[in-house]
Parts: sequence; C-alpha cells; structure tokens
Amino acid sequence: MKAARFHQFGGPEVLEIVELPDPHPGPGQVRIAVRAAGVSPSDWKKRRGLMDEGLPQTLGYEAAGVVDELGEGVADVAVGDRVFGFSAEGAAQAELAVLSHYAPIPQSLGFADAAALPAAIETATRALDQLGVASGGTLLVNGASGSVGSAAVQLAAMRGARVIGTASPANHDYLRSLGAEPVAYGEGLAERVRALAPDGVGRALDVAGSGVLPELIELAGAPERVVTLADFAGAQEHGVRFSRGDAGRAVHVLAEIGALIEAGRFALPVAQTFPLAEIAEAHRVSEDGHVRGKLVLLVG
Repeated sequence: MKAARFHQFGGPEVLEIVELPDPHPGPGQVRIAVRAAGVSPSDWKKRRGLMDEGLPQTLGYEAAGVVDELGEGVADVAVGDRVFGFSAEGAAQAELAVLSHYAPIPQSLGFADAAALPAAIETATRALDQLGVASGGTLLVNGASGSVGSAAVQLAAMRGARVIGTASPANHDYLRSLGAEPVAYGEGLAERVRALAPDGVGRALDVAGSGVLPELIELAGAPERVVTLADFAGAQEHGVRFSRGDAGRAVHVLAEIGALIEAGRFALPVAQTFPLAEIAEAHRVSEDGHVRGKLVLLVG
C-alpha cells in the first residue's frame, strides 16, 4: 500500500509517499480502505522532531473509510461499512489503516467530513472533562476558530456553559455562529474578556499555545482552572495542566457525535482538502497556523 512517511526530520520536503506492507487488524480492531485522513498539528510537530525520536515515521491518527478486514472478536461492524476513528499506530495517512477505536460515519457526512472529526472531538471533550465544564459556568477558549477550538466551543455550549472565544476579527462571525462570544487575541486580551465578564471566567482552555497562560490564570482565578493543549513549557512554568491523550482519552465521543451531527447541533468545517500526494502542501498550510476548521487528505 502507499503511505506517507519521512526518513529524516525537517521541513515538508522530507515527506515521501512510499510502498509499505499492508497492515492487518488485531483483536478488537478493524482495517479500512482509507478514503480520507485528517491532518493535525501533531503531524508537522512529529516531522520536525518535536515529539517522537525514532526514524522513519509514518503519519496520521485519524481516518475515515470502508471496512475491509475485521480483527478477532469484532461484531459491531461488517466488511463494507463506512466508519471513522483512530489509528493507534499513527499510520492513517495511507491507502489502508487499522483503527483501534471507531464508529459508524453519520449518514449525512461524506468521508472527508468524517475524517475531520476524531482528533478534534476527542481532544476537546477530554479537555472539557478535565476542566469540569458544566452548565452555568463561563469558559474562555483561547484559539477558538481552529478544529479543536471549534469543537470545544460547540461541545461546551451544549453542556450549558457560556463560551467566550479568542480569534482574529475575520473569524468573529464564525465564532458567533458556533455559540461563542468572540474577542480578539493579542495584547489587552484580559481587559477585553473582562469587558464581557467583569468577574472573570470560571475555566479557561488554551488551544493556541500563544503564551497567554498568565492572563488565562488571572481571568480564571487559579492555575487549576486552566488547561492547555499546546503550551507544554508554559504549563510547567505556571502550574497549569497540560492535557495529553495518554492520560486517558475521551474516545466515547466517537459514538456520541453522530446523533448530535444528525440533529444539526454539531458541525466541523473542512477548511481544505489535498490529495495524499500533496501532503507536503497540507503540512505547509497546517504549520502556518491560520486554518478555520480542518485539513484533510483524500485517499483513493
């Protein structure tokens, strides 16, 4: 099968499409013929050597496609079913992928829309759970217009929280459409948030990692009321929780999101699609960091 891989760390130019052996599912897993695979910031961070040290590396933790092989004990889907989910092996940007957690694709979604979901909804749900976001509270989301931020805004609003989201002015109408009150990021953020919430906020989620943890702590009142998804060094410095998938993943949301999508209560836009062969360009766009919604690779 064809798959994305790199043999050395560096810029997008180190990415290659290579032939690799076909994978096979283990117990409780399924293999899919991949139709679309999500692109996440973790992909370019891996490529630059900021995460895993080993070489070579494959890429991709989320995909959507058609089941073509079942692992031992799998009885909840059949060959030919459309599913989306996670590749624990990090090798979803390929013609075939083994999914360790999966769910049926909502009937109204195509493969690209489904491939955009797993990482964004799991990461957002995990962070909201860790923060204890619930009805009646106010949540500040720093970096609210990207895929994870967009998911966090919608899911927090469904829990009954008031949501304030930071984004560039060009994305403010978009945030309003998701149910958030927008503010501009940058210098003076705390003052702008206090204009909307004079007593500060109950919780704060940092998706963007833009160095604003001190302001988020000030607004939320304590470091334990802040979670960051993107600022590991800042989390250590300021005593804030850095949310990682290896500390317990919220994979239950895969099975829950379909009903919300079909009811018109949740949507995650696909910002741009690329053929698998153009993965380097997808990385360039992702690394630029100004994406509203999700980047997706089309396969097959």
